[in-house]
Amino acid sequence: MAKKGLALTFDFLQDLAQNNHRDWFTANKSRYEDALAAVTVFADELLALMQTHDHIETPSGKKSLFRIYRDVRFSKDKAPYKTHWGGSFTRATAALRGGYYFHLEPGNSFMGGGFWAPNNEDLLRIRKEIAADGDELKEILAKPAIKNTFGDLHGEQLKTAPKGFEKDHPHVDLLRYKQFILTRKFTDKEVLGPNAAELYNEAFKGLRPFFDYMSAVLTTDENGIPLV
Repeated sequence: MAKKGLALTFDFLQDLAQNNHRDWFTANKSRYEDALAAVTVFADELLALMQTHDHIETPSGKKSLFRIYRDVRFSKDKAPYKTHWGGSFTRATAALRGGYYFHLEPGNSFMGGGFWAPNNEDLLRIRKEIAADGDELKEILAKPAIKNTFGDLHGEQLKTAPKGFEKDHPHVDLLRYKQFILTRKFTDKEVLGPNAAELYNEAFKGLRPFFDYMSAVLTTDENGIPLV
C-alpha cells in the first residue's frame, strides 16, 4: 500500500537528503508536489485547531509554509534544498505578541514559540521588566506545565550583562538573552501517528502563560500604562 500523509513526506525528505541536487529533484518533482500537499493538509489542520484558542493572522496553512529552496548565496553549503519542512503562524493584532514555528524532519521534528528577533525597543523593554521584577518570568518558566514540556529557555545570549545593566544583577541570567524561545521535540512515531496536528497544537497552547506575560510587558510602558 502506498504511503500517505506525513509518512509520504518523510520518505521524500529522507531520499532528498541523499540526493540533494537539481537533477534528482526535477526527476522527482511529482513526489515533491505530493509531499507538499500532505504538509499543507497538516498545516491547515493545525491552523484550524489553533484558531480555537488564539487569534492567528496567517490566513492558511499553505501561507504558513517556508519554501523548500535554500538561499545558498552566502552559505558554504551549496545544497539547493532544505531537508525539512517548516512553517510559522503570526498572532493577530498588536496586543498579541510572540510567534509559533513548526518543523517536520525525520529524526528532528519540533515546535517552537517565542521571540526570535525582537527589535531593539522591545528587547530593552523586556530587559527593563526583568531587571525590575524578574521573579515573575522565572516563576512562569518554572511551572511544571511549562518546565516539563519545554525544558529551559533557549535563545542567543550575551556573554555578560547588556549595556546599562549591572553585571551582578540577581536576574543577569535572563538579562543576557537576546532571544526568548521555548521548544519541544517530537519523535517520528508521534509525527507519523494520527494525532500529529493535535500534539503540535497542545504544545503551542502550552505557551500561553509565557506569551501572556510577554504581551503584557510589550504593550505597556514601565508604569504599566497601555501602549496599544
